[in-house]
Amino acid sequence: MSTANLLYTDTEDALRDSVRRLFADRCKPEAVVALYDHPDADFTDVWKTLAAELGLAGLLVPESLGGAGASSREAAVVMEEIGRAVAPVPFLSSAVLATVALLHAGETATLPSLADGSATGALTVPLSTPPGAHAATVRVDASGLTGRVSSVAGASTADVLVVPVSGPDGLELHTVSRATPGVRVTPVLSLDMTRPIADVEFSAVAANRVDKGSAEDAVAEALLCGAVLLASEQVGVAQWCLETTLGYVKERKQFGRAVGSFQALKHRLADLWLDVSSAGATARYAADTYARGDAATPIAAAVAQSYCSDVAVHAAEECIQQHGGIGMTWEYPAHLYLKRAKSDQLALGTAYRHRARLAELIDLPPGR
Repeated sequence: MSTANLLYTDTEDALRDSVRRLFADRCKPEAVVALYDHPDADFTDVWKTLAAELGLAGLLVPESLGGAGASSREAAVVMEEIGRAVAPVPFLSSAVLATVALLHAGETATLPSLADGSATGALTVPLSTPPGAHAATVRVDASGLTGRVSSVAGASTADVLVVPVSGPDGLELHTVSRATPGVRVTPVLSLDMTRPIADVEFSAVAANRVDKGSAEDAVAEALLCGAVLLASEQVGVAQWCLETTLGYVKERKQFGRAVGSFQALKHRLADLWLDVSSAGATARYAADTYARGDAATPIAAAVAQSYCSDVAVHAAEECIQQHGGIGMTWEYPAHLYLKRAKSDQLALGTAYRHRARLAELIDLPPGR
């Protein structure tokens, strides 16, 4: 088993630079905030560039299936930059959750189209589902798929729905086109409009079973990978908030001096810097552990999610508070980061759920 390496490679730094330049050019805050006034604002070109031109939709897909054959380390770098830009792209829902579920189920027909960006997918589970806690609400019988799943990330724009289904012999994994008769996708108003969610209902829908008896493991693996990588997005949110706040308090003057020179703000920002730095190391370790296939991955994921989610919310709150009145305005982008941080805090399991899971994993008795 290889040892942990938290340093970024030259390849990862180059990847970060490419993604950051794309978002700086095509995903400016004033464009992102337009989603709240016009929910149908189109960022398809940003996703197509990220997925197809940069080839990042297939990062986790083997080269033999048309992907890049990379690992969670590279995917974590992309997630950090998505967090820094609160980019409204379906990387988590399509390139991570749906892709990993299909990959571990042994499905090969759909993966090439997801990998090259010509199609997007969505794992049809509630976004709040933590690793190891999925319960299927869709069943299959002779008439097809029937049931309803609420709060599915990316479902409203996905071409392919990857559906965990309760079958006669246990969990099954099916794929179905969103355009199939009997599929109804209803967008849901959410706090974070940059990651849209929707309710999905199936009424006697014809579908294609893609697992080989491994659906339970495939869904669990997808949720675990999603939790690992979501921590990196939370770090990206927190880093932007910290850096932006530091820049502001150095320039904003009160009583003839920069407000950043006030001792109370210095202490708060020093504490925040320590929190964000610790979160970065925690998320990086989780991504590296998953990439190496280490048996400690579930523990690393639980630690990362229980810590990074709270740090991202705290950093966003500090950003708004220390910007004063400007931080509360609609035009300033701080609210976008608070909404993404809070949404991420609830996604793939709350911090409390991950701490409870961590206690189980390390055999910590209740009450300790």
